[in-house]
Amino acid sequence: QVQLVESGGGLVQAGGSLRLSCSASGRTFSSYAIGWFRQAPGQEREFVAAISWHGRLTNYADSVKGRFTISRDNAKNTVYLQMNSPKPEDTAVYYCAADWMGLSSSRESDYDSWGQGTQVTVSS
Repeated sequence: QVQLVESGGGLVQAGGSLRLSCSASGRTFSSYAIGWFRQAPGQEREFVAAISWHGRLTNYADSVKGRFTISRDNAKNTVYLQMNSPKPEDTAVYYCAADWMGLSSSRESDYDSWGQGTQVTVSS
């Protein structure tokens, strides 16, 4: 399994930008698809974005399409979530997760390693 650590969360104004990072340990990172999920207070965890193990496929929730961009740098064992023009409704704890040889699934059940999460708060 791969161990994941999220970073880059914090307070951002609506319309600004923020970049989250998901760093992984292990030499097999490039064989994992990475997904970003989020959970707002009192709500279920939901899919945000994912990138396939080879980086050629990406998948986005409709709510973030056109505003968020997921990318990966296998040399740094890191996946990024660039959040542009965030909205207050994007406020949540953001988690990254790993899916062995995955193709950017939006299903939580496909992911078997999870990070601890990073808080993102968007002020209006």
